[in-house]
Amino acid sequence: MKMLSSNVSYAPQKVSVVFKVYCLTVMTLVAATYTVTLRYTRTVSSDMYFSTTAVCVSELIKLVLSLGMLSKETGSPTRLKNVLVEHVFCSPKELLKLSVPSIVYAVQNNMAFLALSNLDAAVYQVTYQLKIPCTALCTVLMLNRSLSRLQWFSVFMLCGGVTLVQWKPAQSTKVQIEQNPFLGFVAIAIAVVCSGFAGVYFEKVLKSSDTSLWVRNIQMYISGIVVTLIGVYINDGEKVLENGFFFGYTPMVCFVVLLASVGGLYTSVVVKYTDNIMKGFSAAAAIVLSTVASVFMFGLQITFSFASGALLVCVSIYLYGLPKTETSKLNRQDDDKHSKQRLITV
Repeated sequence: MKMLSSNVSYAPQKVSVVFKVYCLTVMTLVAATYTVTLRYTRTVSSDMYFSTTAVCVSELIKLVLSLGMLSKETGSPTRLKNVLVEHVFCSPKELLKLSVPSIVYAVQNNMAFLALSNLDAAVYQVTYQLKIPCTALCTVLMLNRSLSRLQWFSVFMLCGGVTLVQWKPAQSTKVQIEQNPFLGFVAIAIAVVCSGFAGVYFEKVLKSSDTSLWVRNIQMYISGIVVTLIGVYINDGEKVLENGFFFGYTPMVCFVVLLASVGGLYTSVVVKYTDNIMKGFSAAAAIVLSTVASVFMFGLQITFSFASGALLVCVSIYLYGLPKTETSKLNRQDDDKHSKQRLITV
């Protein structure tokens, strides 16, 4: 069994380029729309909903949607029942395996909150972009995948571009609470590692077996619902009991939850058929699009740093997408030229 597992290939699944472009495009547009809409729901002057319950409902919707997709894939209620019994109800080890990313993501979210409590927002935004090269490093170490020098260069260019896009000049603000910068940097370092590890771990689980993508999603979302319910109880338990689980929910909030659910499903598809690094590039493009949308919705002003960062993001996406074969062919041609020159000199 160990011999077999060591020979497993974690390369992206072979599907059409059109399908990959479609998934990445939809994921990017959904993420950009989600960011803008979420900001709108958190800034309107109405009864503020509990974000923990929104995350929990989103996980539940993703579970229902995955069940629907699995039902379509199996083709009959009987087959669906057999698959669920085999891979969910009778596979506690698989459920435990898929609970790892859910728990790690929960740790990441809590570390992000701790970091924001002890660091300025601008410092947090810049340092948190280290998750991009961290994801690339986890991809190399955990999936035994190699990246060309150009791809590494594009990864760090993307990191710099996102930093410039989200850069905000430091402002003199009166902080009412005592901050611990060292604790903040430790928290953000843990959050960065958790982000890279959880994403690549899920990719490895998806590509290490022939188990259906929707089965894997169901396994992960079941544990995700449990983890988020614990988060609701710890963070907003008393408020939920007092005001209700769906307190503050409006049609726009429901739209945000739906976007989060659809975005989560497309993210898993992108991870399955491309990789986590491409997911990071898609997220960066979504940041640019959502910032542009904020110009029209919230009156945000475009700065030179944003324009420069957006350009770097676009260039880095193009460079990362260049096929490796082109560079290898060029190297071979150079080697042939050198060998011919040596023969001529001899």
